[in-house]
Amino acid sequence: MDGALKLAWGLTAFIVVLGLVLWIATGRAVFATFLVLGVLTAVGAWLSGRSLQAQTTTRPTASPEEKS
Repeated sequence: MDGALKLAWGLTAFIVVLGLVLWIATGRAVFATFLVLGVLTAVGAWLSGRSLQAQTTTRPTASPEEKS
């Protein structure tokens, strides 16, 4: 997991927790949008992590002759 992906997951957690705290503290449902944004951020982080893993696992390795 690289730094950008860790940052995306941290941002996701922050947005969701902030939305829940503000929604509970104020009672205003407008903070439910924070939950939606958090879920969208999580989906983006998950998809970018999957594509990063797919790129690293499908990359062909060089033969010993090509390394020289």
